[in-house]
Amino acid sequence: MGYGQHQSFYLRLNWLRKALRQLNDDNRFLYRDDAAEIIGLGKNMVQSLRYWVEATGVVEPIKEGRYVQPLSSFGQLMNEYDPFIEMRDTASIIHYHMVDDKEPSTTWYWFFNYFSRKIAKKEELLNELVSWINKNDVKRPSENSLKRDLDCLVRLYSEKEKVDDPEEVIQSPLSILGLVSEEKDVIIKRSPRYTDIGLGALLYCLLRYGEKEGVSVISVEEIEKKEFLWGKVFNLQRNEIIKALEELTVHPYHSIKFDRTNRLDMIHLPKIDPISFLEREYQRNGRKIVC
Repeated sequence: MGYGQHQSFYLRLNWLRKALRQLNDDNRFLYRDDAAEIIGLGKNMVQSLRYWVEATGVVEPIKEGRYVQPLSSFGQLMNEYDPFIEMRDTASIIHYHMVDDKEPSTTWYWFFNYFSRKIAKKEELLNELVSWINKNDVKRPSENSLKRDLDCLVRLYSEKEKVDDPEEVIQSPLSILGLVSEEKDVIIKRSPRYTDIGLGALLYCLLRYGEKEGVSVISVEEIEKKEFLWGKVFNLQRNEIIKALEELTVHPYHSIKFDRTNRLDMIHLPKIDPISFLEREYQRNGRKIVC
Protein backbone atom coordinates (compact mmCIF):
# COMPACT_ATOMS: atom_id res chain seq x y z
CA MET A 1 0.00 0.00 0.00
CA GLY A 2 1.11 3.61 -0.50
CA TYR A 3 1.42 6.45 2.00
CA GLY A 4 2.98 9.93 2.07
CA GLN A 5 4.36 9.92 -1.47
CA HIS A 6 3.07 13.43 -2.19
CA GLN A 7 5.91 15.13 -0.25
CA SER A 8 3.16 17.01 1.67
CA PHE A 9 2.18 18.95 -1.49
CA TYR A 10 -1.45 18.65 -2.57
CA LEU A 11 -2.12 18.78 -6.31
CA ARG A 12 -2.22 22.31 -7.77
CA LEU A 13 -4.47 23.39 -10.62
CA ASN A 14 -1.77 23.76 -13.31
CA TRP A 15 0.44 20.82 -12.39
CA LEU A 16 -1.21 18.11 -14.48
CA ARG A 17 -1.33 20.37 -17.53
CA LYS A 18 2.42 20.98 -17.24
CA ALA A 19 3.13 17.29 -16.71
CA LEU A 20 0.90 16.11 -19.58
CA ARG A 21 2.59 18.46 -22.03
CA GLN A 22 6.06 17.18 -21.16
CA LEU A 23 5.24 13.49 -20.64
CA ASN A 24 3.54 13.38 -24.03
CA ASP A 25 7.00 13.89 -25.56
CA ASP A 26 9.21 12.23 -22.92
CA ASN A 27 7.76 9.61 -20.59
CA ARG A 28 10.78 9.93 -18.26
CA PHE A 29 10.52 13.70 -18.03
CA LEU A 30 9.76 13.87 -14.30
CA TYR A 31 12.96 11.88 -13.59
CA ARG A 32 15.21 14.21 -15.58
CA ASP A 33 17.72 16.38 -13.70
CA ASP A 34 16.46 19.51 -15.49
CA ALA A 35 12.73 18.76 -15.01
CA ALA A 36 12.30 21.29 -12.19
CA GLU A 37 13.83 24.11 -14.24
CA ILE A 38 11.84 23.30 -17.39
CA ILE A 39 8.50 22.88 -15.68
CA GLY A 40 8.93 25.82 -13.29
CA LEU A 41 8.51 23.94 -10.00
CA GLY A 42 10.76 23.16 -7.06
CA LYS A 43 12.58 19.82 -6.97
CA ASN A 44 10.39 18.51 -4.14
CA MET A 45 7.30 19.56 -6.08
CA VAL A 46 8.52 17.60 -9.11
CA GLN A 47 8.92 14.54 -6.87
CA SER A 48 5.38 15.16 -5.65
CA LEU A 49 4.15 15.44 -9.24
CA ARG A 50 5.64 12.03 -10.03
CA TYR A 51 3.18 10.67 -7.50
CA TRP A 52 0.19 12.77 -8.58
CA VAL A 53 0.35 11.77 -12.26
CA GLU A 54 0.09 8.13 -11.17
CA ALA A 55 -2.50 8.71 -8.43
CA THR A 56 -4.84 10.56 -10.82
CA GLY A 57 -4.54 7.93 -13.55
CA VAL A 58 -3.13 10.19 -16.26
CA VAL A 59 -0.13 7.86 -16.69
CA GLU A 60 0.32 4.09 -16.65
CA PRO A 61 3.82 3.57 -15.21
CA ILE A 62 6.03 0.81 -16.53
CA LYS A 63 8.51 -0.54 -13.99
CA GLU A 64 10.51 -2.97 -16.09
CA GLY A 65 14.06 -1.72 -16.55
CA ARG A 66 13.96 2.08 -16.63
CA TYR A 67 10.96 3.54 -14.83
CA VAL A 68 8.77 5.40 -17.33
CA GLN A 69 5.41 7.16 -17.12
CA PRO A 70 3.64 7.00 -20.51
CA LEU A 71 0.27 8.73 -20.74
CA SER A 72 -2.73 6.50 -20.08
CA SER A 73 -5.72 6.49 -22.42
CA PHE A 74 -7.41 8.90 -20.01
CA GLY A 75 -4.28 11.06 -19.87
CA GLN A 76 -4.23 11.30 -23.66
CA LEU A 77 -7.88 12.36 -23.73
CA MET A 78 -7.37 14.90 -20.98
CA ASN A 79 -4.30 16.31 -22.73
CA GLU A 80 -6.28 16.59 -25.97
CA TYR A 81 -9.58 17.94 -24.65
CA ASP A 82 -9.32 19.32 -21.11
CA PRO A 83 -5.72 19.83 -19.84
CA PHE A 84 -6.84 22.86 -17.78
CA ILE A 85 -9.50 20.78 -15.98
CA GLU A 86 -12.27 23.17 -16.92
CA MET A 87 -14.95 20.46 -16.92
CA ARG A 88 -16.33 19.08 -13.66
CA ASP A 89 -16.41 15.62 -15.20
CA THR A 90 -12.62 15.67 -15.60
CA ALA A 91 -12.10 16.63 -11.95
CA SER A 92 -14.56 13.91 -10.88
CA ILE A 93 -12.77 11.25 -12.92
CA ILE A 94 -9.43 12.32 -11.48
CA HIS A 95 -10.94 11.88 -8.01
CA TYR A 96 -12.39 8.50 -8.95
CA HIS A 97 -9.00 7.24 -10.13
CA MET A 98 -7.50 8.21 -6.80
CA VAL A 99 -9.91 6.12 -4.75
CA ASP A 100 -10.62 3.04 -6.88
CA ASP A 101 -7.45 1.14 -5.91
CA LYS A 102 -5.34 0.60 -2.79
CA GLU A 103 -2.25 2.03 -4.44
CA PRO A 104 -0.74 4.53 -4.64
CA SER A 105 -3.27 6.51 -2.53
CA THR A 106 -4.24 4.14 0.28
CA THR A 107 -5.51 6.85 2.62
CA TRP A 108 -7.86 8.19 -0.06
CA TYR A 109 -8.97 4.64 -0.90
CA TRP A 110 -9.82 4.05 2.77
CA PHE A 111 -11.44 7.42 3.44
CA PHE A 112 -13.90 7.31 0.55
CA ASN A 113 -14.66 3.57 0.47
CA TYR A 114 -14.40 2.30 4.04
CA PHE A 115 -14.62 5.21 6.47
CA SER A 116 -18.37 5.42 7.05
CA ARG A 117 -18.69 8.46 9.31
CA LYS A 118 -19.62 11.81 7.81
CA ILE A 119 -18.10 13.95 10.57
CA ALA A 120 -14.96 13.28 12.62
CA LYS A 121 -12.14 15.08 14.36
CA LYS A 122 -8.67 14.65 12.89
CA GLU A 123 -7.54 12.56 15.85
CA GLU A 124 -10.53 10.23 15.39
CA LEU A 125 -9.76 9.95 11.68
CA LEU A 126 -6.17 9.02 12.42
CA ASN A 127 -7.15 6.39 14.99
CA GLU A 128 -9.63 4.74 12.63
CA LEU A 129 -7.14 4.79 9.74
CA VAL A 130 -4.48 3.14 11.92
CA SER A 131 -6.99 0.51 13.05
CA TRP A 132 -7.93 -0.27 9.42
CA ILE A 133 -4.26 -0.48 8.38
CA ASN A 134 -3.49 -2.86 11.25
CA LYS A 135 -6.16 -5.22 9.92
CA ASN A 136 -5.35 -4.87 6.22
CA ASP A 137 -1.65 -4.13 5.82
CA VAL A 138 1.35 -6.14 6.94
CA LYS A 139 3.57 -3.09 7.26
CA ARG A 140 2.41 -0.11 9.31
CA PRO A 141 3.58 3.35 8.15
CA SER A 142 4.69 6.00 10.61
CA GLU A 143 2.02 8.05 12.34
CA ASN A 144 3.54 11.25 10.94
CA SER A 145 3.18 9.90 7.40
CA LEU A 146 -0.50 9.18 8.01
CA LYS A 147 -1.03 12.64 9.50
CA ARG A 148 0.50 14.19 6.38
CA ASP A 149 -1.77 12.06 4.22
CA LEU A 150 -4.89 13.18 6.05
CA ASP A 151 -3.84 16.83 5.97
CA CYS A 152 -3.10 16.59 2.24
CA LEU A 153 -6.45 14.88 1.62
CA VAL A 154 -8.38 17.67 3.32
CA ARG A 155 -6.48 20.42 1.52
CA LEU A 156 -6.89 18.69 -1.86
CA TYR A 157 -10.66 19.05 -1.64
CA SER A 158 -10.94 22.34 0.23
CA GLU A 159 -8.01 24.55 -0.87
CA LYS A 160 -9.34 27.48 -2.93
CA GLU A 161 -6.72 30.19 -2.53
CA LYS A 162 -5.43 32.11 -5.55
CA VAL A 163 -2.69 34.63 -6.15
CA ASP A 164 -2.31 37.29 -8.82
CA ASP A 165 0.16 35.39 -11.03
CA PRO A 166 -1.77 32.67 -12.95
CA GLU A 167 1.35 30.49 -12.98
CA GLU A 168 1.34 30.53 -9.17
CA VAL A 169 -2.26 29.40 -8.66
CA ILE A 170 -2.34 27.20 -5.56
CA GLN A 171 -5.96 26.17 -5.88
CA SER A 172 -6.61 22.44 -6.04
CA PRO A 173 -8.46 21.23 -9.16
CA LEU A 174 -10.63 19.01 -6.94
CA SER A 175 -11.88 21.81 -4.68
CA ILE A 176 -14.76 22.48 -7.12
CA LEU A 177 -16.28 19.09 -6.20
CA GLY A 178 -16.91 20.16 -2.60
CA LEU A 179 -16.53 16.63 -1.22
CA VAL A 180 -14.62 17.46 1.97
CA SER A 181 -14.38 20.47 4.27
CA GLU A 182 -12.76 21.32 7.59
CA GLU A 183 -14.34 23.37 10.36
CA LYS A 184 -12.47 23.90 13.63
CA ASP A 185 -10.43 20.68 13.36
CA VAL A 186 -13.53 18.70 12.35
CA ILE A 187 -13.48 16.96 8.95
CA ILE A 188 -16.80 16.77 7.13
CA LYS A 189 -17.79 14.61 4.16
CA ARG A 190 -20.09 16.72 2.03
CA SER A 191 -22.98 15.32 -0.01
CA PRO A 192 -22.96 17.00 -3.43
CA ARG A 193 -25.68 17.20 -6.05
CA TYR A 194 -25.22 14.88 -8.99
CA THR A 195 -24.75 17.94 -11.20
CA ASP A 196 -21.70 18.87 -9.11
CA ILE A 197 -20.08 15.63 -10.25
CA GLY A 198 -21.24 15.44 -13.87
CA LEU A 199 -23.32 12.81 -15.64
CA GLY A 200 -20.46 11.80 -17.94
CA ALA A 201 -18.18 11.09 -15.01
CA LEU A 202 -20.89 9.18 -13.17
CA LEU A 203 -21.58 6.88 -16.13
CA TYR A 204 -17.83 6.45 -16.70
CA CYS A 205 -17.53 5.22 -13.11
CA LEU A 206 -20.34 2.70 -13.60
CA LEU A 207 -18.73 1.46 -16.82
CA ARG A 208 -15.34 1.13 -15.11
CA TYR A 209 -16.92 -0.79 -12.24
CA GLY A 210 -18.80 -3.04 -14.65
CA GLU A 211 -15.62 -3.72 -16.62
CA LYS A 212 -13.59 -4.55 -13.49
CA GLU A 213 -16.26 -6.74 -11.92
CA GLY A 214 -17.44 -8.33 -15.16
CA VAL A 215 -21.06 -7.24 -14.70
CA SER A 216 -23.51 -5.35 -16.87
CA VAL A 217 -26.34 -5.03 -14.35
CA ILE A 218 -26.04 -3.11 -11.04
CA SER A 219 -28.69 -2.44 -8.41
CA VAL A 220 -29.47 0.99 -7.00
CA GLU A 221 -28.66 -0.36 -3.54
CA GLU A 222 -25.18 -1.34 -4.75
CA ILE A 223 -24.65 2.09 -6.30
CA GLU A 224 -25.64 3.66 -2.99
CA LYS A 225 -23.75 1.42 -0.56
CA LYS A 226 -21.02 -0.58 -2.28
CA GLU A 227 -17.33 0.32 -2.42
CA PHE A 228 -16.13 2.09 -5.60
CA LEU A 229 -19.63 3.26 -6.53
CA TRP A 230 -21.38 6.62 -6.26
CA GLY A 231 -22.62 6.54 -2.68
CA LYS A 232 -19.13 5.82 -1.36
CA VAL A 233 -16.83 7.51 -3.87
CA PHE A 234 -18.84 10.73 -4.23
CA ASN A 235 -20.98 10.52 -1.07
CA LEU A 236 -24.10 10.89 -3.23
CA GLN A 237 -27.34 10.40 -1.32
CA ARG A 238 -30.04 8.10 -2.67
CA ASN A 239 -32.30 10.89 -3.93
CA GLU A 240 -29.41 12.34 -5.98
CA ILE A 241 -28.51 8.86 -7.26
CA ILE A 242 -32.07 8.36 -8.50
CA LYS A 243 -32.09 11.77 -10.19
CA ALA A 244 -28.81 11.01 -11.98
CA LEU A 245 -30.00 7.57 -13.09
CA GLU A 246 -33.20 9.03 -14.47
CA GLU A 247 -31.17 11.58 -16.45
CA LEU A 248 -28.92 8.82 -17.79
CA THR A 249 -31.90 6.91 -19.17
CA VAL A 250 -32.21 9.67 -21.78
CA HIS A 251 -28.52 10.03 -22.61
CA PRO A 252 -28.47 10.93 -26.33
CA TYR A 253 -26.02 8.15 -27.33
CA HIS A 254 -25.35 5.72 -24.48
CA SER A 255 -28.39 5.56 -22.26
CA ILE A 256 -28.78 3.15 -19.37
CA LYS A 257 -31.88 1.05 -18.82
CA PHE A 258 -33.41 1.72 -15.39
CA ASP A 259 -35.65 -1.25 -14.55
CA ARG A 260 -37.91 -0.39 -11.60
CA THR A 261 -40.39 -3.26 -11.99
CA ASN A 262 -41.18 -5.37 -8.92
CA ARG A 263 -39.13 -2.89 -6.85
CA LEU A 264 -35.88 -4.41 -8.11
CA ASP A 265 -34.37 -1.07 -9.16
CA MET A 266 -31.76 -2.54 -11.50
CA ILE A 267 -29.48 -0.62 -13.87
CA HIS A 268 -28.50 -2.15 -17.22
CA LEU A 269 -25.30 -0.58 -18.54
CA PRO A 270 -24.79 0.38 -22.20
CA LYS A 271 -22.45 -1.82 -24.22
CA ILE A 272 -19.41 0.43 -24.54
CA ASP A 273 -16.03 0.40 -22.84
CA PRO A 274 -15.25 3.28 -20.44
CA ILE A 275 -12.56 5.00 -22.51
CA SER A 276 -14.53 4.86 -25.76
CA PHE A 277 -17.49 6.35 -23.92
CA LEU A 278 -15.31 9.07 -22.39
CA GLU A 279 -13.76 9.97 -25.75
CA ARG A 280 -17.22 10.42 -27.26
CA GLU A 281 -18.28 12.53 -24.28
CA TYR A 282 -15.28 14.84 -24.72
CA GLN A 283 -15.97 15.07 -28.44
CA ARG A 284 -19.61 15.88 -27.73
CA ASN A 285 -19.11 18.36 -24.88
CA GLY A 286 -15.51 19.54 -25.03
CA ARG A 287 -13.25 21.25 -27.47
CA LYS A 288 -10.01 20.01 -28.89
CA ILE A 289 -6.94 21.78 -27.55
CA VAL A 290 -4.32 22.74 -30.12
CA CYS A 291 -0.93 23.11 -28.43
